[in-house]
Amino acid sequence: MSTVAQIRTILEAAYPPSLAESWDTVGLVCGDPADEVRRVAFALDCTQAVAEEAVRIGAQMLVVHHPLLMRGVTSVAADTPKGKVIHTLIKGGVALFSAHTNADSARPGVNDRLAELVGITPGRPILPKSGAAVDKWGVHVPPADAEALKAALFDAGAGGIGNYRGCAFDIEGTGQFTPVEGADPTDGEVGVPHRAAELRVEFVAPASRRRALIDALRAAHPYEEPAFDILEMADTSDTALAPGLGRIGELPEPMTLRDFTQQVADALPQTEWGVRAAGDPDAVIRTVAVSSGSGDSFLDAVRGLGVDAYVTSDLRHHPVDEYLRAGGPPVIDTAHWASEFPWAAQAAGIVGGEAGVETHVIDLRTDPWTLSAHASNAHPSK
Repeated sequence: MSTVAQIRTILEAAYPPSLAESWDTVGLVCGDPADEVRRVAFALDCTQAVAEEAVRIGAQMLVVHHPLLMRGVTSVAADTPKGKVIHTLIKGGVALFSAHTNADSARPGVNDRLAELVGITPGRPILPKSGAAVDKWGVHVPPADAEALKAALFDAGAGGIGNYRGCAFDIEGTGQFTPVEGADPTDGEVGVPHRAAELRVEFVAPASRRRALIDALRAAHPYEEPAFDILEMADTSDTALAPGLGRIGELPEPMTLRDFTQQVADALPQTEWGVRAAGDPDAVIRTVAVSSGSGDSFLDAVRGLGVDAYVTSDLRHHPVDEYLRAGGPPVIDTAHWASEFPWAAQAAGIVGGEAGVETHVIDLRTDPWTLSAHASNAHPSK
């Protein structure tokens, strides 16, 4: 049986909260961590329709990219839009979790999926982040209690290295202590030196899980005062594979901007917004930068990357005009929803593979645009 807490641990290992931007709000929005989870639903946005669909399909947890409560609220009354969503989820027994800019920066994450879809191998980020802080732990425990203790620590987020989970190293040794007045020792007697076989269990864990792991350790360890140490490790992440916002990569073969724009349109989920480009249609494209969601804040950075095109969303007239006049490479503007929704299937694969629960991607199109039009009769610009 999986619980909300266990699914949260898997998601936070895949998308560390420490990677979120300082202004962002990520994590568990509502739900009881102790509740059982058999099915997890995934979507980009938690709209009212998505919440109702999560309840309808019998999900106990809904994972989304965009936070429902990004800014402070003073009420979640059921007669307010966000309050109605929250009440729908709680009444339906559905916990809500969001992974936003932490999922943008994580490897793999939202930007990796976007890069793959448009046809490039995701390489270094546009804006790298230093690797999330990692602790190396050493915990001393009687051999008979070691496996139960490790299980509790792994459930709390320890032992993850890359694509591996439950990683630890055991060292045999002898522990020594003398209980003094006021102690209630599990082994030994007050005032008498005690020696016994112990294991030193070593493992790594995100520094962001330090408090939760200390609590789990004290709850699961048989000793009144467990012995342990924590060392913060140096960042040894590969710059090319470092977490961060955006991705840079190369197409297998060069193509024109006209053809590449069509390739992007064919690869992403269809929306009324469609896909548009700015730049010479015959420009040759090989090296590409991508940024999921709203990416005009990276225009200045992209101009100095030496790429041939930039794929992102929500571009505005004046920033793009100034960027092109300053010599920036062509840009391709997609719908925000289309550039990020494919992440839902990626996240579902991670949770389904690690937790063994059913997963379901809610494919409701939450892109707000419902209609587009072009002039019936072409005429020259005025």
